[in-house]
Amino acid sequence: MSDFAASDQPAVLTARDVRKAFQVGDRSIEILHGAHIDLYQGERLCLMGASGAGKSTFLHILGLLEEPTEGDVTIGGKDAWRLPSSDRARLRNQHLGFVFQFYHLLPELSAVENVLVPAMIAHAHGDRKMDRAADKSRARDLLVKFGLEKRLDHRPGQLSGGERQRVAVARALFLDPEILIADEPTGNLDTATGEAVLELLLDEQRERNLSLLLVTHDERLSARCDRTLYMEDGQIQADTGVVIPH
Repeated sequence: MSDFAASDQPAVLTARDVRKAFQVGDRSIEILHGAHIDLYQGERLCLMGASGAGKSTFLHILGLLEEPTEGDVTIGGKDAWRLPSSDRARLRNQHLGFVFQFYHLLPELSAVENVLVPAMIAHAHGDRKMDRAADKSRARDLLVKFGLEKRLDHRPGQLSGGERQRVAVARALFLDPEILIADEPTGNLDTATGEAVLELLLDEQRERNLSLLLVTHDERLSARCDRTLYMEDGQIQADTGVVIPH
């Protein structure tokens, strides 16, 4: 756990009454039934639940990757799902960094080039001027900090799982987001490698005072967080063990 105290910090991400339904033939199947969340500045927040509880769907909605059927998500003081898609993409790129279980690195790019992808996207949207020399130097510095000084020009297929995830963490941090969303970041790694990646992630969170939303099945990871939410049947049922009435 960190020295975080929620009462002293503003919420950087909130969600209220989030619902999500999928159309299957002539049937509408609701996966999320009014889920809600508050993530505070500098907080490590863990989201746990059994497979099929709705965690990934909720996470994709919070990360502005999937649209809810109903409900509100507020990031940076803006109601994200009421924005035009271009403004929402800009909001996502400015405020959020993502780390996924399966890395999602581009196989044709080197480690350094993969770290630069968020900067390329921001440049393409006109949100950021790209100084290729300075950006490349910064990407290299991040990877060196993460122990990858001998892997800078390697492609993902030439890297181990732990090395790929370190590249993914560097990519997530490159644009200095205030919120880091990590979906099972150690789930595809052996215990020792996963622990090393987790330490790196938590060190960066503490150093940068990031808000971390961590989704996991692993109680050892949740024990390192300030607060844990438990999701069941598409709703947040408990907050660090305290049952939430609905």
